[in-house]
Amino acid sequence: MNILLACIISASTLANDFRPLDQAFVEPHAEFNGPDRPLLVEITSPRTFGSMGLALMDAQGQLLARVVQVDAGEVNLIALFPNLWNQRQTCYVQLIKRDEAQGSAMVLVPMLSRMVPITEQERHPTYGTMHTKIVGWRDEFAPPPPPPPDTTQDATRDSRPAGETSEDEGVSQADAINHERFFSGFRAYVDRDVMVHTTLGDIRLAMSPEHAPNTVKNFLDLCDGGFYRDMIFHRIVPLTSAGDPFVIQAGDPTGSGEGGPGYWLPIESSTLPHDFGVISMARDDNPDTGGSQFFICLSREGTARLDQQYCSFGYAVSGADTILAIANVELADLSTGRPLNPPIIQSATLVPAPPYSPGTGRPDQRVVRPLSQTTRTGRIPR
Repeated sequence: MNILLACIISASTLANDFRPLDQAFVEPHAEFNGPDRPLLVEITSPRTFGSMGLALMDAQGQLLARVVQVDAGEVNLIALFPNLWNQRQTCYVQLIKRDEAQGSAMVLVPMLSRMVPITEQERHPTYGTMHTKIVGWRDEFAPPPPPPPDTTQDATRDSRPAGETSEDEGVSQADAINHERFFSGFRAYVDRDVMVHTTLGDIRLAMSPEHAPNTVKNFLDLCDGGFYRDMIFHRIVPLTSAGDPFVIQAGDPTGSGEGGPGYWLPIESSTLPHDFGVISMARDDNPDTGGSQFFICLSREGTARLDQQYCSFGYAVSGADTILAIANVELADLSTGRPLNPPIIQSATLVPAPPYSPGTGRPDQRVVRPLSQTTRTGRIPR
């Protein structure tokens, strides 16, 4: 019985262990690390590797400190990179041997106060309905910006120069948006991609925690927990009313377009442009109603208007043909984008991300829409 139990545990460990046996790797002792404390990581490598270089980089692969030499074992990153606690951007910690990056990087995400969306009500230019538009962002601890001026009042009653406010009107909107965010330490984890297995092929997604760290964490947790299994693409909009490729959407376990994970996710101020292959969170009119539903963009022309209105958090590095195959399925209802025979997400699994190299970052890039697929066909569902 003990032997059988050991075999089961061993098999389970191997099934969930992302670490390649022939490469060095670095992983954190703890996911959450408060400020002004040791930030401990474990470095493991084959015996033949000996000392290695440890690089601290930004998301583009630019070095944030001098590469340091390390040996296998427990290492305190703060001792190696004393200025690490001053970083307020997502960092990548990468092992390097003989100028070659080894294993997936470790991601360090600063835990910062939330950027809250500033919204206004706007009338939709096509449908004439009112909807919520994000017009700016401010730190959750910053004083709220002053309300817009009351244009119904006689302008001659206020003789102050433009832009000047009285002491009782609060801070300016620019000051509120640029308020320094509160720092609570780093969240650390080994970099992972998501492999989405569908009935029409696979899509490999790279995450962008530098743009939307909490949205990335939510998506990785859902994938790791087996949320995206036997789930359809319930909404496919191959073209906008202007004739530009738009989105394919999934992430609802009920397939109705109304389901989710049982919670709402606060929106983040991602600056990742919506473009072909970019994945972003679907939501209702309220910006903070994301959860598990996502969409993958089909073109920059069709989705540029979603920038800073929806939270983009990653991009496809392979699977362009699969994305286009899903976008081209027959629709049962043009007005809703409901497919006749919906493509199915069979599973979404975590796989090791490729190493980051100093100066270049990831070795792969976002997929590009083939030129043969960019012409307008007149197939307009809405």
